[in-house]
Amino acid sequence: MPSVSTLTSADPALLVQLSDSHLFAEAHSKLLGMKTRESLQQVIDLVLAQQARIDLLLATGDISQDGTLESYRAFRQMSAQINAPARWIPGNHDEPMVMAEAAVQSTLLESVVDIGNWRVTMLDSAVPGSVPGYLQDDQLQLLARALSEAPERHHLVCLHHHPVSIGCAWMESIGLRNPEAFFEVLDRFPQVRAVLWGHVHQQIDRERNGVRLMASPSTCIQFEPGSADFKVGEQAPGYRWLRLLPDGRLETGVERVSDFEFTVDYGSNGY
Repeated sequence: MPSVSTLTSADPALLVQLSDSHLFAEAHSKLLGMKTRESLQQVIDLVLAQQARIDLLLATGDISQDGTLESYRAFRQMSAQINAPARWIPGNHDEPMVMAEAAVQSTLLESVVDIGNWRVTMLDSAVPGSVPGYLQDDQLQLLARALSEAPERHHLVCLHHHPVSIGCAWMESIGLRNPEAFFEVLDRFPQVRAVLWGHVHQQIDRERNGVRLMASPSTCIQFEPGSADFKVGEQAPGYRWLRLLPDGRLETGVERVSDFEFTVDYGSNGY
């Protein structure tokens, strides 16, 4: 696996986020009728076609649907097609101990990475056996330490669960359960530029106190924005790219695969 590139503080850094891939042990298994390995491969193909050079790959949780070693090994092998260092965090469907086994002899689970003039901090918001998320004290301390030790850098903070309401009533209760504690830490550090998460299977881009708040599509099924009840959207699988500029500005966009046809099967094994 490549090491983090030796960008200088004057260089922009290009990041790619893959989220909520929900892979299974079996290669052809489906989530709500979608073959998740197949859709992930289509998204990876799109990344390779669109991005000439990637400095860091972020996988923001729910890498696996069934928590099996085979699913994580598949994700590691498939995502390695993207020639860039990578970092993973768990989501509510993941099994952290199994993830750790799949990440042996790598830096995949390292929480803090400096790249260009930025620092990226990966927080674990997953709670074993729980769909909602929570940042334990050790994670809040990690965040405060990562921010305080690099006051000269711009900061991107990543987690799995959404820390703000996204306008989907059915997801209100399954986001981050202690967002106040999270934002209390962030609000103490003016060098925070952006927060990035997964979990919601849809595109979000807004601002809070000058900090960009972003969520991204899943590499498989999408959730319908603004839906009161659970509903799978017709949007295609996709990914987010982020260009971190040396002066603290951030350029970003979401790209989706084209010519994608999918019929949701609500009667199959559910989300």
